[in-house]
Amino acid sequence: MLLAVTVPPEMLALVESAGLAAVPYGPDWQAQLRDEDFVRMLQNPISAISEAIEYVLRTSADKNTTLMSLTDGADLLLAGITEQSLAANVAEYAGIPLAALHFFPPQILELKSPHGGAPMEAERAQRRALGLPEATGPVPRSLEIQAYDELCFPGLAAEWAQQECRRPFVGALTLELPTDDDDEVLSWIAAGTPPIYFGFGSTPIASPADTVAVISTACTQLGERALICMGPNDCTQIPHPDHVKVVEAVNHAAIFAECRAVVHHGGAGTTASGLRAGIPALILWNGLDQPLWAAAIEELKVGFGRRFSETTQESFVIGLRSILTPQYTARARDVAGQMTKPAESVASAADLLEDTARRGRER
Repeated sequence: MLLAVTVPPEMLALVESAGLAAVPYGPDWQAQLRDEDFVRMLQNPISAISEAIEYVLRTSADKNTTLMSLTDGADLLLAGITEQSLAANVAEYAGIPLAALHFFPPQILELKSPHGGAPMEAERAQRRALGLPEATGPVPRSLEIQAYDELCFPGLAAEWAQQECRRPFVGALTLELPTDDDDEVLSWIAAGTPPIYFGFGSTPIASPADTVAVISTACTQLGERALICMGPNDCTQIPHPDHVKVVEAVNHAAIFAECRAVVHHGGAGTTASGLRAGIPALILWNGLDQPLWAAAIEELKVGFGRRFSETTQESFVIGLRSILTPQYTARARDVAGQMTKPAESVASAADLLEDTARRGRER
């Protein structure tokens, strides 16, 4: 099967490390988050409305060009949750089925664009450019894979049972790729008591040094060790005591099982890794789907969450002390046994996509 993968430019190396050919798609988000004009536009979309609309239209047109260049002879177009509308127009034009991949339930989270009707105008412009009639209904999908476990959001399967679109749950998809720091981190863990993991995904942190200091102080109070994963934030010059280790990235599958608990931003992947590892979680969320995952771990009774901006040093320590209690630890181990295994998730998703592509060829 010929596979073409389009990803944001900052993810090209990751995809290629898995042995796949990748094509850049859309803007480099990490670079844009460092662009003062772009951040200003995001923070004040109303005052920069004309600029925002121009940006969305230009970006959508570039994405359309990329997709069109890859669909000649394709049997299926698979899109992420934010790209479904643009991908649906290209799939309609090419006469191939559209499948979607969701890392959280979109029906629960109402996605609101800070740019008002700009995305809708971009979709209309795209359809005009493709010679398609104006859309009259929601985006048609042959398949909508739910890349998370059903137990995280009980009741959804029953709610969707009578709907035409297939929405199978496959569990979280992960490559479980090793990192350069894994062996060193595992050696550090083995030299003492299991640490608490602290991670922030790709979230930029205003003051990494202050963040490390807060975590270090909290763990000192609790008599715990801290493994801090700073992601893209520069941590090379940050001093820290011996009970704290600071790294850029680790393989969650290898490291989490050796930790006592995980504290993170509430991303879908990190949440799933913690649940699979059987350790309690404290989610300090900012927005988007993160509050959903905080609510999910509370519903599962494996931890709890709160808004990052509302967290104080005192509440942080109280939260850490709570998730380290035996009741959370025991419950987390129980839930881990109910999670879909990573290999099963990948196999299920691949089977579903191949089946959908085959059905499209047979029409």
